[in-house]
Amino acid sequence: MSDLFSAICLIIAIIESMMGLLGNATILAVSSTSCIRSKISSSYDMIMIFLSLSRLFLQSWMMLDFFLSLFCEASYYEENLYVTFKTVFVFLNYSSLWFAAWLSVFYCIKVASFTQSFFIWLKQRFSSFMPWMLIISSLFSFVISLPFSWDIYDVHNNLTTPLTMRNSSERRGTMKTSLLILILLCNAGIALPLIMFVVSSILLIKSLWRHTRQMQNNATGFRDPSQEAHIGAIKSVFSFLILYITNFIALVLILSDAFLPFSTGEAICIVVMAACPAGHSMVLIWSNPKFREMPARILQHINCHVRTRSM
Repeated sequence: MSDLFSAICLIIAIIESMMGLLGNATILAVSSTSCIRSKISSSYDMIMIFLSLSRLFLQSWMMLDFFLSLFCEASYYEENLYVTFKTVFVFLNYSSLWFAAWLSVFYCIKVASFTQSFFIWLKQRFSSFMPWMLIISSLFSFVISLPFSWDIYDVHNNLTTPLTMRNSSERRGTMKTSLLILILLCNAGIALPLIMFVVSSILLIKSLWRHTRQMQNNATGFRDPSQEAHIGAIKSVFSFLILYITNFIALVLILSDAFLPFSTGEAICIVVMAACPAGHSMVLIWSNPKFREMPARILQHINCHVRTRSM
């Protein structure tokens, strides 16, 4: 029953990853086109290009990982292949979390209105150092993910080898040490972007909520489009925050090998990790008219083509 549930969850995760691929491909195409047309890369477009690219690679890698774990289980758990897949998986996840954090910081700096001198200084210089921050984040993710390959296969063996094959106390001590190392590496890689994302999201929600309250106090009785836009922005940022934290928890559980392979807990974490980036991409497309235009144009072109052929 557990194996059947795990297989169903993997299929759901593959479907979610495919949806995420379509969403991120849309964001990448629109952002890249905007950079090419303007000939000047804006901070927003650069962040969206890095974020969508990292998630395209991540979701493609996850789909390949799912297929191999389902249909080539014996080969998948060979040491070299297993370590390669998990190390690349860690790097892509760390990069995606960093870029999502920078997107949240960008929204906070550009939209929130605070009068502190540091915030004003940051707003004036953010565009100039944003490219360097994206590159440094990528390098940091790469460096942090490399040591992860030293212990992950040993942890996998500790969790999957039967107790009769080794001394239980020795296994317990080895597993605790390896898990501690993995947890420390996880925290080193994702604690800082998590803090950045949460703090900037809370500040942005606070600023938007204060503006919304002021608009409500000054309302004349008619529906204010600006007020509705602020409420929509609050909902979007709050959904980003929930998705980010949920993905963070699932990633920590997966990387620390808290569950046995093909267990119910691991299957649920995999579904969550496939759903959160896809959901984030869908919210980005829904909240930005520029991203919504491309799918609408594609659907319109398909409808016109179908009508022409039917005539």
